[in-house]
Amino acid sequence: MEYALVENIRLKATNGVKGICQICGSELIAKCGSIKINHWAHMGTRNCDPWWENETEWHRTWKNNFYKDWHEIVLTDETTGEKHIADIRTIHGLVIEFQHSHLDPVERTKREGFYKNMVWVVDGTRLKRDYPRFLKSNSQIKKTEKKGIFLVDFVDEVFPTNWVNSSVPVIFDFKGIEALSDNTDKRKKLYCLLQVRQGIYSILAEIPREVFIKTTINGEWATRIQNYIESLKPKKEIPKQERSNIHTRHREGTHYYDQKKGKFVKKWRF
Repeated sequence: MEYALVENIRLKATNGVKGICQICGSELIAKCGSIKINHWAHMGTRNCDPWWENETEWHRTWKNNFYKDWHEIVLTDETTGEKHIADIRTIHGLVIEFQHSHLDPVERTKREGFYKNMVWVVDGTRLKRDYPRFLKSNSQIKKTEKKGIFLVDFVDEVFPTNWVNSSVPVIFDFKGIEALSDNTDKRKKLYCLLQVRQGIYSILAEIPREVFIKTTINGEWATRIQNYIESLKPKKEIPKQERSNIHTRHREGTHYYDQKKGKFVKKWRF
């Protein structure tokens, strides 16, 4: 943990200081060294929040983009009394969770249900295969008329499968803590997989990281996402049989770039 209570004040870990856990009230010891980042830890192997993940430099780098008062906020389910620590909770009520290690889809679903108004930021550098797979997926990522918005075909071939059915936006950070001097490097930007689909396609947004940070701080993020999702909703429901036909025909079709229309269109094979 980054923070503990010391005489009822939230403080970072400091050598020789003892703190109190914000969730369970038990004593914490400061772990300060040259190998791991400074943190608070329970005695022994105890951890009162099973959702808590040992923090990496990547976690702290991301968290430091936000006000300290928003770090490690304890949230409680008023019905069950269940408590968990959110990595970031903004003054606007948005929870941002930074996820480095593998997360089982069942647990992911529980966390989304608990936090509700949230967004994931996933470390895309944890597995060496994730970014190369994303780069090779050009044929499955189609441009749209809206700048920075793409349609993704067969999304489970582009992103890790444990994230593709999330009920909230999932942002992939393929840069990690690496310093990049090339401004054209795709890793400079973030890639947000939205929780809605357009027909058979998943929706992907390419977002400058400074825009994500700014809009989550000023409260615009949730409104922008919701407005865009509303704009994607069809005006009338497509009959079930017709949707089935579309899915079947999709795999038989190909895309080509129509210069007159300035976008990708589908050319069917019959």
